Amino acid sequence: MGCRPDVPAPACARLKARVEATAAYFAWSETPEVAQVQLRVGADPSAYLQGVWTFAVAVPFFTVDDDITLADLRAAWSGTPTETWATRPLLLTADTARALRGLLGEPATNAYTLVAAEQLLAEAEAHRGWTILPFDELTPHWKVLRVDGISLLEKTPAIADYPLTIPLALDSPARPETLPLLELPASFLLNRDEEALTILAMTGVTAITRATAQLMERKGITYPALDIKPWFVDADFVHVSDEVSFKPDCPVEGSGSMSFCSDDRYIALLEEINTNIVELTGNHLADKGSDWILHTLELFRERGWQWFGGGENLADATRPLKIEAGPNRLAFLGCNPIGPDYDLATEDRPGAAPCDDERMLEEVRALRAEGYLPIVTFQYQETYEYFPTLNQMYEFRRFAEAGAIIVQGSQAHQAQTFEFDGDSFIHYGPGNFFFDQMLSLGTRQMFIVRYTFYAGSLHSIDLRTALLEEYGRPRPMTTEERRSFLEMMFNLSQELQ
Repeated sequence: MGCRPDVPAPACARLKARVEATAAYFAWSETPEVAQVQLRVGADPSAYLQGVWTFAVAVPFFTVDDDITLADLRAAWSGTPTETWATRPLLLTADTARALRGLLGEPATNAYTLVAAEQLLAEAEAHRGWTILPFDELTPHWKVLRVDGISLLEKTPAIADYPLTIPLALDSPARPETLPLLELPASFLLNRDEEALTILAMTGVTAITRATAQLMERKGITYPALDIKPWFVDADFVHVSDEVSFKPDCPVEGSGSMSFCSDDRYIALLEEINTNIVELTGNHLADKGSDWILHTLELFRERGWQWFGGGENLADATRPLKIEAGPNRLAFLGCNPIGPDYDLATEDRPGAAPCDDERMLEEVRALRAEGYLPIVTFQYQETYEYFPTLNQMYEFRRFAEAGAIIVQGSQAHQAQTFEFDGDSFIHYGPGNFFFDQMLSLGTRQMFIVRYTFYAGSLHSIDLRTALLEEYGRPRPMTTEERRSFLEMMFNLSQELQ
């Protein structure tokens, strides 16, 4: 068996490893011309196995740009980059540069700079560079750009038109009867297999009450989701931090009320965005009495939704929520360190999970050892600042260092900064989601974060940005609003390092 020279090197390495594992039947040849079984570039419906090798265009995470066109990419490849990319070097590994020749033709001599794979990110960060790399080699430290409007981080039919793909075919005209001995799965020649890809959308504060409830009564129960619903359509899991219990015939409260409930009908808003994971760390769950928490859980149970960070009693509230989606194993934990006491679960009372840091840290380590990726959330002390407090940073970093892959502050009514701790992502607060706080620009700005897991690891982070309108309706930011917001948040976030 052998591999043609124009085949992406990682695809060849994958096949070679399988051949070496079946040495009783096959031998690997570094001279593909003499091989009876060959992996080659090209679509061939008659081949024994077909596949596609997909390449992502990426920039360092703290980069504002979201898109590139294929025309821009071709211009850079030909040595005449457009204005946006003229001062930003294209950095490639030798393997990727070789593979791209088949897609883009021969490059200009100054089209790119060769960089060792282990130095690619550091060089891109140091020189405001960008890169093209195989999809399965992404890490959360890279931001994936849309190419001609198509994102590799979405599960949509448009993926079929994504331009940076190389078709592969494995065949043996001379010895076709031997190929089944390899026992190759259908996805073997894919480096972007949607069966191995899981999308988790995480949101901030939801409290369907007061002016948000008034808006829904006037314009329809699902009206607040009108503009952002498309962001949740392809997500496998949609997380909502619901701070308020449901109650039949809950009255629509005025703007000054601080005792909350949500009418049972309002759960249709959460259904509209495909909610299936509910965080219950909020501090308004028991405002109308703890019995309504049990009623709320029954509504969730009827819909097949799962919850964490709160529950029927202390045992339920502190139980990690474990989810397996193909090769991706996620575990959610959450707690409330600030109360009030009547909101917190006890052995015989429903409520939010009280925090026990040492127990939770040990759970995070144990879950990581079991192969789960822990996701930890806190209903921390509320501050109306973009920066987290020093105590907040200390607590969140402890959990990242213990093995939590994502740590989120679900208390934030104002969006807060984020940082990496190794490969763990700490988001100190996404901001409001479905809530009526139009107090300032800061309480209107929000993140909806789409986390992509691939083949058992956190693969990429997609920051969606929205602005609250009408005291309850998030809408996607305009290009100018998003650029201004991201520039500010990225600059502030990098001060945390």
